[in-house]
Amino acid sequence: MTNPKVLAFIIAGGKGERLFPLTAFRSKPSVPFGGRYRIVDFVLSNLINSHIYSIYLLVQYKSQSLIEHVRQNWVLSSVIKDHFVTVVPPQMQMGPEWFKGTADAIFQNISLIKQHNPELVIIFGADHIYRMDIRQMIDYHLERDAFVTVAARPVPIEQASSFGVIMTDSEKRIIGFQEKPKKPIPLPDDPSKVYASMGNYIFNRSTLLESLSKAQRKKQHDFGAHVIPDLIETGRLFAYDFATNIVPGTKPYEEKGYWRDVGTISSYFEAHMEMLGEAPLFEVDNPLWPIHPSSYEGPATKILKADIRNSIIAEGAFINRAKIVNSVIRRGVIIEGGVTVEECIIMDHAILKKGCSLKRVIVDKLNMINENEQFGFDPDKDRFRCHLDSSGIAIIPRRGKPIKSLR
Repeated sequence: MTNPKVLAFIIAGGKGERLFPLTAFRSKPSVPFGGRYRIVDFVLSNLINSHIYSIYLLVQYKSQSLIEHVRQNWVLSSVIKDHFVTVVPPQMQMGPEWFKGTADAIFQNISLIKQHNPELVIIFGADHIYRMDIRQMIDYHLERDAFVTVAARPVPIEQASSFGVIMTDSEKRIIGFQEKPKKPIPLPDDPSKVYASMGNYIFNRSTLLESLSKAQRKKQHDFGAHVIPDLIETGRLFAYDFATNIVPGTKPYEEKGYWRDVGTISSYFEAHMEMLGEAPLFEVDNPLWPIHPSSYEGPATKILKADIRNSIIAEGAFINRAKIVNSVIRRGVIIEGGVTVEECIIMDHAILKKGCSLKRVIVDKLNMINENEQFGFDPDKDRFRCHLDSSGIAIIPRRGKPIKSLR
């Protein structure tokens, strides 16, 4: 296939209100994930692994944490001018408003498209956990001479009410949309499934510029609700079946087309659990398609004595006579003697003091759990000491200041 000039935009400005309190101090894409990543690292890694190196990251709410993360960990070549990951806050050139929607975010930065003059513009979200070879989607787009291609994920028809559903003909040409339908229209070749929009788009440059100008005149600000549906009548709008995407190094036991919207505490928690075990649904360790992590210059993990089962332990942890089961322990965590951690996510530089017990708890960064304290066993008691999600998961919010290490 040809190798068109590509410019990528990542929409990374979401408030992430359903992930509160993890988003109390940071935007959703900046929320830590797994042993050493943040949510935004997954889409950035997919772009870089797909050899797409011209990337603008559009930020908005509580963006400082995300800006610092990109500055420290996503510096590309300073020699090649088209290799960059650049953070772009709202420029407010059209007035005092912030981004009003996904299409408005691109429209406010339309000068960047004109400056780079790409053939294709990729617009992806920053909020999902998945692997994707985006070059395969580009090839699909070019083969069909499409104006726009929308990434679509087949899901069981009974789950359709949770998604924006794409209706297609037998050639995967998009002929309609249904927003969280109660009576969804299934795939032409599989009545048990529908196409759920992933919110990831490839536009021809001219189509995008014309569509954005039209949407601005009509005071419409969103791709999914306005811009994309208005292009159906062209007959050049296609769905790309994400299930056909082949990522090198994927293991046979992984879920085909794994993709998770980790926009709620329960989905965020379950996505962590799906990385554990001998045959996880999503295998983090894939040297052929790595998720590029944030840098770390601290010490290695040190374990004096512990009972650790089916868990991920990141760098710099210090564990002494503790029991850890089905959990994710991030960098620099200190776990003292007699501690029990079961089905938990313990974030960076937290300290678990002697004798404490936690079950189905998320401990945000820089926290200290005092000696013999218990969380996750008594909801009536927990609701007065931490945030208790409707799923039953307890969350201990991030502290404002770093704790002096006791190690």
